Amino acid sequence: MAAATFDLNDIKRRMQGALQVLKQELSGLRTGRASAHLLDPIQVEAYGTSMPLNQVATVSVPEPRLLSVQVWDKSMVKATEKAIVDSNLGLSPATEGQVIRLRIPELNEDRRKELVKVGHKYAETARVAVRHVRRDGMDVLKKQEKDSQISQDDHKRLDGEVQKATDQAISEIDQLLAAKEKEILTV
Repeated sequence: MAAATFDLNDIKRRMQGALQVLKQELSGLRTGRASAHLLDPIQVEAYGTSMPLNQVATVSVPEPRLLSVQVWDKSMVKATEKAIVDSNLGLSPATEGQVIRLRIPELNEDRRKELVKVGHKYAETARVAVRHVRRDGMDVLKKQEKDSQISQDDHKRLDGEVQKATDQAISEIDQLLAAKEKEILTV
């Protein structure tokens, strides 16, 4: 097996991947306003497999507090409706033919606090992912120094760059969380 090589760009790319996942998860947190992204995490049992809702229907926002889900295949309406109910997003589908309407209820104070807690969990998961990437990078550097592939000075310098990338990613995570928290708590 070839020795692991150190690639700072790969480390930064993996950290950005954790940030993208966090952005997607946070976009699914309800803020009291309708957003087509709210339904992104929902999987529908379709044609013997699990598919994202946006692959069986078109989601639109006709009003600020209403989502409209236009199911393409009539036979998929019940499965789509079930997936929405099972998603624990607190939405009650009203179905008319192939269109499922979802009223977005007002958020009460308890529900807002609950959503903030969920946001914090998502952010912590992203921080852990970034720290794992950092650890992987540091391990490769240690091994390369031990195997005399890089000098101690290079190790220290690259260590600093990995830490800088980590600090940057953690800072972005904190900013995303703060913005989402403000959005959720603002009435």
